[in-house]
Amino acid sequence: MAKILDSRIPEGPVAEKWTNYKAHQRLVNPKNKLKLDVIVVGTGLAGASAAASLGEMGFTVYNFCIQDSPRRAHSIAAQGGINAAKNYQNDGDSVYRLFYDTVKGGDYRAREANVYRLAEVSNDIIDQCVAQGVPFAREYGGMLANRSFGGAQVSRTFYAKGQTGQQLLLGAYSALSCQVNAGRVKLYTRYEMEDVVIVEGRARGIIAKNLVTGKLERFSANAVVIATGGYGNTYFLSTNAMGCNCTAAVQCYRKGAMFANPSYVQIHPTCIPVHGDKQSKLTLMSESLRNDGRIWVPKKIEDAKALQAGTKKGSDIPEEDRDYYLERRYPAFGNLVPRDVASRAAKERCDKGFGVNNTGLAVFLDFSESIERLGIDVVRQRYGNLFDMYEEITDVNPGELANEINGVKYYNPMMIFPAVHYTMGGIWVDYELMTTITGLFAIGECNFSDHGANRLGASALMQGLADGYFVLPYTIQNYLADQAIWPKVPTDRPEFDEAEKGVQKEIDRLMGIQGKRSVDSIHKELGHIMWEHVGMGRTAQGLKEGLELIKKIRKEFNTNLFIPGSKEGLNVELDKAIHLRDFITMGELVAYDALLRNESCGGHFREEYQTEEGEAKRDDENFFYVGCWEYQGSDEKAPELTKEPLQYEAIKVQTRNYKN
Repeated sequence: MAKILDSRIPEGPVAEKWTNYKAHQRLVNPKNKLKLDVIVVGTGLAGASAAASLGEMGFTVYNFCIQDSPRRAHSIAAQGGINAAKNYQNDGDSVYRLFYDTVKGGDYRAREANVYRLAEVSNDIIDQCVAQGVPFAREYGGMLANRSFGGAQVSRTFYAKGQTGQQLLLGAYSALSCQVNAGRVKLYTRYEMEDVVIVEGRARGIIAKNLVTGKLERFSANAVVIATGGYGNTYFLSTNAMGCNCTAAVQCYRKGAMFANPSYVQIHPTCIPVHGDKQSKLTLMSESLRNDGRIWVPKKIEDAKALQAGTKKGSDIPEEDRDYYLERRYPAFGNLVPRDVASRAAKERCDKGFGVNNTGLAVFLDFSESIERLGIDVVRQRYGNLFDMYEEITDVNPGELANEINGVKYYNPMMIFPAVHYTMGGIWVDYELMTTITGLFAIGECNFSDHGANRLGASALMQGLADGYFVLPYTIQNYLADQAIWPKVPTDRPEFDEAEKGVQKEIDRLMGIQGKRSVDSIHKELGHIMWEHVGMGRTAQGLKEGLELIKKIRKEFNTNLFIPGSKEGLNVELDKAIHLRDFITMGELVAYDALLRNESCGGHFREEYQTEEGEAKRDDENFFYVGCWEYQGSDEKAPELTKEPLQYEAIKVQTRNYKN
């Protein structure tokens, strides 16, 4: 019998659901808050904002991060900006339009109610961050500045040069530090969650590893919140930091939390191309560059071959011989189409032989027109640190005059190519952000809730802070309201014993394999399989082959892995091995979901299902649902699918159009 998932979406029109929910939810009175504790795993924008908010409310919070400081959480890497429907530009923006653009950008595969709430609280986030002192860019008159991002025809993205994530994280870190100083948040740095502990059907604690001493420790609380980011590093090469992993999320999945829409993986179009087989990660160039940069490849195949051979440079090709293919194919949005559309268009040009570097896997992002129109000083004021980053990595200065042809000045273009960036799939949560395990909440990128099949640029920071500052502090109270009279759960209960023994047994197993291969060599092989078989273009045959290859990778991992050192003390290779074990499981989940979803939508592109023009072809009759996968007790067993039907009331589901 098929399981029915209760998403707990409130009754009423979509624009009134959140207001109605807050008006009728249960609350915890101030004195009872002092008796309750919450574990928050993660200190990125979602985790830090949640821990700070819950501490401010009076709860006791135990906050864990794998880095030596919350400031090193990967949210720091976000560059371009954060969306909000302030309409400061007076260009027609509104809460509804942000809601609509987000649902459309996600190819009509997100929950309406969650997305509307996200759009609704977006304006509060900006006010909160300004109050914290986040140095958003401002217009000459002092108003906060905005720029455009993909999938929108309005300017709604607030930014701090090209380091928005860093500045927002410092704001959240300040709020968190205030609560640490007040004694309401206890911060555990260099700790990693290894398992969730379930007592009488509820999440009541975690087993965490002290990464410095190697010891396992137990922590109990009234609720557990996971804010540990996405699973993009399954592909080995991605724009994520090397430490980013999905272990906490996968352990929750193994304990009974369903995993939703794993096949929705975002490929970001503006990444510095791969330049060898020794790279450990890829570097992103912010989507904000598409405001003033124009993307092109040569019109003539002979020019492309000359670029690939190194006998020509981009600045040698005159304007009339350049194909600005996004402007040509999508005139209404041009270079600011959503990420999945821009990525597939770049792949299509490169597949046809028009790539511009020695591998043929790159396109140009060119600022010549903007520099001539605005002047280099204005362009550098907007993107200076991004230009500097590009030059440090490639030894090419994108703001440098390189050629002049018939009186037209040409500057060095950047080279870009799509790369794995963000994961829209994640732990399934209901409207209250609670997983299928009672008392276990998931926020930020590690849940599936707000982006459908593709995330619009500048919406990750928005979701992380929305969940942490303005959603979870309400919804978790609804759960905790009846728990103030509950006894504390001691950590010497059998459930904690069993969980810790399970983690220790697994560590001993991994240390005892004593094979011949390093963690990285196996992870690289997994990443290659994922990119080739479960990457930008997927086919049924390729996915089936990919699944078989991933099973072989697991066998190789379980029989030929070598971890140097010991389990005592600091052992980075052991930690990486635990992460890889879970990336293998995650890779299978992505492939299973992609194989079963016989349609193309957003970041999931099945080559069998496309229009004559190469656009994604959805099947709303058969796949208008959230695909929720349930663990079957063993990594060797295929997971089982449960469907949560999507229901749209406010938006008409139609084919995405960015052409007119």
